Amino acid sequence: MTNETAAISTNDERAMRRAKRQSLIDEGVNPYPIASHVNAHVADLSSAYAGLEAGGVDDRAAAYTLAGRIRAKRGHGKLMFIDLEDCSGRIQLFFRINNLTEDVWELAHQVDVGDIVEAEGTVMRTKRGELSLMVAELRVLSKSLRPLPEKFHGLSDREVRYRQRYVDLIMNPEVKDTFVKRSRITSAIRRFMEDQGYLEVETPILQETLGGANARPFTTHFNVLDQDCYLRIATELHLKRCLVGGLERVFEVGRQFRNEGMDLTHNPEFTSMEAYCAYGDLNTMKELSEGLFHACAAVVGKGDAIVYQGQTVDISSPWRSIPMHELVSEVVGERVSIDTPVERLREILQANELEWEPGWGAGKLIFELYDELCEKTIVNPTFVCDYPVEVSPLAKRKDDDPRLTDRFELVVCGKEYANAFSELNDPVDQEGRFAAQVEAKAAGDDEAMEYDYDYVRALEYGMPPAGGIGYGIDRIIMLFCDQPAIRDVILFPHLRPERRERTSSVSTAQPVEEPGAEENAQRGEALDPGITRDAAFGLLKKHNQDEFHIRHAETLEGLMRYYAEKYDPENVDFWGIVGLLHDLDWEEWPDPVQHTVKTAELLEEVGANPAVAKAIQTHNSDHNEDLPKPEHKMERVLWACDELSGLIQAAILMRPSKSVMDFNVKSLRKKYKDKRFAAGCDRAQIAKGAELNDMELGDLFASVIEAMKAIAPDRDTFGKE
Repeated sequence: MTNETAAISTNDERAMRRAKRQSLIDEGVNPYPIASHVNAHVADLSSAYAGLEAGGVDDRAAAYTLAGRIRAKRGHGKLMFIDLEDCSGRIQLFFRINNLTEDVWELAHQVDVGDIVEAEGTVMRTKRGELSLMVAELRVLSKSLRPLPEKFHGLSDREVRYRQRYVDLIMNPEVKDTFVKRSRITSAIRRFMEDQGYLEVETPILQETLGGANARPFTTHFNVLDQDCYLRIATELHLKRCLVGGLERVFEVGRQFRNEGMDLTHNPEFTSMEAYCAYGDLNTMKELSEGLFHACAAVVGKGDAIVYQGQTVDISSPWRSIPMHELVSEVVGERVSIDTPVERLREILQANELEWEPGWGAGKLIFELYDELCEKTIVNPTFVCDYPVEVSPLAKRKDDDPRLTDRFELVVCGKEYANAFSELNDPVDQEGRFAAQVEAKAAGDDEAMEYDYDYVRALEYGMPPAGGIGYGIDRIIMLFCDQPAIRDVILFPHLRPERRERTSSVSTAQPVEEPGAEENAQRGEALDPGITRDAAFGLLKKHNQDEFHIRHAETLEGLMRYYAEKYDPENVDFWGIVGLLHDLDWEEWPDPVQHTVKTAELLEEVGANPAVAKAIQTHNSDHNEDLPKPEHKMERVLWACDELSGLIQAAILMRPSKSVMDFNVKSLRKKYKDKRFAAGCDRAQIAKGAELNDMELGDLFASVIEAMKAIAPDRDTFGKE
């Protein structure tokens, strides 16, 4: 080690490692050589020398070359021990000064935990019984410049583990095991499908027409053809074109892309498998599903019972198959069906404190009961059948009751794992359904499909009757690897960009700042708003007569005070007044561009601190570029709460209870996705609020709902309807 290295602060380990790297280079050693000469793995030696006794040495004196990452290092005078880990296991490297050249002994002292090295030597077993490689030669293959974290597994911020998956894999063997199992399960699925006579095909990812599902797409542009395109949201329509062409059984495992939210079971980029069987039906798809799940269970060494998140799941055949209305009947305690009067179904919903809308028919009301009350109760694999037409616009109607469709969803542990149809092959019917989707898109539904002229043309040549199914591969991996979240089974899930200070990549003294170093709160000495709460409320009443505006202002005040207690407890009153007056000028001067500009004038007239007006103006900066942008936590919270709290208020007023106390994220998601509901609530502003606060949309929903419950007046709703 050079004198320069010793002079650098030992607290800056990254700088020390950079200096070691340079020291190796200065000594003529390449710390990143082109090739290695590995001829064995740890598991090979463990198996070959399982019978070697304690204190024994390989009598064949065979030389082995291993390579891997250093996981631990300890020295004892003339002895040195290094734990080396490769892809198959871990072994101890044993160094004795008398058996080594001076260069090798010195290098053994220079290498760090995390370095990738190559070691050549013979096998021995220590007197304590530990299998070891007695090293004769040592070479650095990759000098590690960042130290491994000491307790990576214990980090509370799971996002750091997702973002730095490479470190997660190094530090947590169970994480690596999950992705090894994922690969093997996916391979087993392919083998199973091929054994059933299905042909794997590949269909376009880049598509000019949006179809196959109702979802918001990712868009891009094809420069050569000057053509706007989509990343596919489903493989359905191209796979069914294959059936038209005479490929009777086809499947595809591949990525889908949906420009939507993220939660425990949803990721915008995910893997699905769709399969279509000419001359098959729903029973064909049921048999396929049972066989596929048993093939997956065999990969992880499970029989008919698996455990998922503490629940024992019986996957033995046959699986339960039950119409949706029968499940609802079981849960609500009375017989219901598509023939049950709408008035009675509404009463059942109301009795269970569930909302409904006047335009819903019997089918939609039954589905709402199932979705809210039944699905979460299902543990063992269950085929939920006979979906109403209202919620299955692309499925074939049942011959004996055209109000129902020939469809099932496979549900396990309260989650959907597959969706199957008897496929629509009537080109005239399909043409009409596409036309309805086009009308829906024109009316503002950005998840509606487009008219696929070529697909209709394909159907006009004749597509045989067929059964089709789509599986969520990521969810299947979650189930068989007992993982709670979809991001736990995706190697590199999509995350928000890191916030960081950027410095020179070659600096040895100033490393790039890690995420999380930025302060989350606007802290410091207490701020004086320059106006009392009573005076602020009087100002609000002077310029606002609409009771709704006053209630919304009080709600924002409560939310801002709630979050101030968490992030900036010295300035709770300041945050509260910002929330109370955030829309002070809207009723009298409802100009989207000039909104909050008049507020600043009104606040100046009463002698308020200009910082109050500045904070308020940030929440309208998307409409007026001259206004300040939200920077401090207070301003980012105001942005997030304003529009979202309005949507929540509108949603809870639709509920029979008229209360936020029984409101949940699932219900809010439905309202958020329905652009016709509370159309004045800007969904883009809500999404940006999540981004400004470094939160997933679902997490923001949960946080604001919890905050509104905490501030709810008399545990009720936020004002009368």
